[in-house]
Amino acid sequence: MGSPVIENREKATSILPLFVVLLLLMVPPPSCAQDPGQESSSKPPDSNAGAPAKKQDKGKKDSATKNAPDQPAWDPLRAEKDIEVGQHYMHIGDYDAAIDRYQDAIEAKPGYAIPFRYLGEAQEKKGLKKQAIKSYQRYLDLYPHAEDSAKIKKKIDKLYKEVEKE
Repeated sequence: MGSPVIENREKATSILPLFVVLLLLMVPPPSCAQDPGQESSSKPPDSNAGAPAKKQDKGKKDSATKNAPDQPAWDPLRAEKDIEVGQHYMHIGDYDAAIDRYQDAIEAKPGYAIPFRYLGEAQEKKGLKKQAIKSYQRYLDLYPHAEDSAKIKKKIDKLYKEVEKE
């Protein structure tokens, strides 16, 4: 039979994760909280037509919608999904949609090299040679030791020659 101190310690460590989960469930998420002074968005702005007009600060504007982006700035999972969807669009030949998705991936994860490579391919297939050169070059800047760097450099050289002819 073990020591009572060790048995109590084992019981405490087995209950601790359950306690943490219960504690987290009891705390409401911050998005549920609403400022009590904030009016509901379902009310029309001029609901107090008979009341005297309130003075509004000219310098203050509604910053909630101005500062809240549609999507988070850094979202690696969204970037991966954008790349996946972009590749689907490339497969079916919708290069405009693929370009949009690769650009979304770049916004979601700016230092990530892979979407620049795919963006270059989509731009090249669409005939946007100068933009493709920039995308390929950015890919190489971010990932100088890429396995396909020689292939990408050949593409860049080929595109430069095609641009010079135009």
